[in-house]
Amino acid sequence: MTGQGDAADPRGVIREAYAIEGIGPEDCRSIFLDWALTVPAEADTEALIRTLLARHGTPDHPMTAVLREGLGTVRPRRRGGAVGRRGGSV
Repeated sequence: MTGQGDAADPRGVIREAYAIEGIGPEDCRSIFLDWALTVPAEADTEALIRTLLARHGTPDHPMTAVLREGLGTVRPRRRGGAVGRRGGSV
């Protein structure tokens, strides 16, 4: 389930999820996790999700719900090194 994509969906997995007839929320969550794990650490995940929603966001599709949930959980990544050990803010 991979294909040519772009910066927001490099492997095309989100696009393909929208094309799968009868896909359920569990499968969409799994695909979203796969997508999220391949996003570069320096990427603006919130902006990428918003791009995907604008492009594919069919209101009643389970992937749309998963992407919206993803927006609600986007948090800054933990910083390593001394700042991380001292509890500094991101």
